[in-house]
Formats: sequence, structure tokens, C-alpha cells
Amino acid sequence: MFKITEEQDPTEQGCSLTVEGRLAGPWVEELRTYCRRACENRQRCTRIDLNGVSFIDEDGKLLLSQLWQQGVELRASGCLTRCLVEDITKVGRTEPADQRGNGMTS
Repeated sequence: MFKITEEQDPTEQGCSLTVEGRLAGPWVEELRTYCRRACENRQRCTRIDLNGVSFIDEDGKLLLSQLWQQGVELRASGCLTRCLVEDITKVGRTEPADQRGNGMTS
């Protein structure tokens, strides 16, 4: 099972995503495509809530790292997911905040 729920963020010009299920295999590409489509509609993905995620594989971790590098905030509450997010965010972002991507990866 994999589910993405989008919510408009009125304070920022973008959207927040809530992801549930397993971020693995084909679901990694599904999240990547979803973020890319949001960008095409000029709605930058500003936050991803991972509280409902039960498993993240290496490709999922790579995608989350790329999204975080582009300025997307990652939220997690589960022990393993929170540890993974801490691992991703402990390295600095490579671009200045005003030049970050739009939640889209190639």
C-alpha cells in the first residue's frame, strides 16, 4: 500500500504531502513523479510528512535526500524514520535557500 495526500500550504506558495505505506520499489518513482507534476503546476512541494511510512528502501532514501537538498522539509515521528531523516539532514544543503529546486528531481 502507498498513499500520497496533498494539502495546500497557505503560508507558502506550495503544497505539503503526507506519505503513507512503504516508500520502496515502484512507489519511489510514484513520489518522484508526483513532486514533478506539482512543479509543472507551479506548486512547489514544501514539506513531506513521513509519519505514516513503515519502510524506506535505499532508492527512497536517495529521493528524500534529493528533495531535502532542493529545500523540501521532511517530517517524521517513528524511531527508524526519524533516524533516517536525521541522517539525511545532518549534511548541509548545497544550494542557497533562494536558489533551491522546486521539489522536482531528474
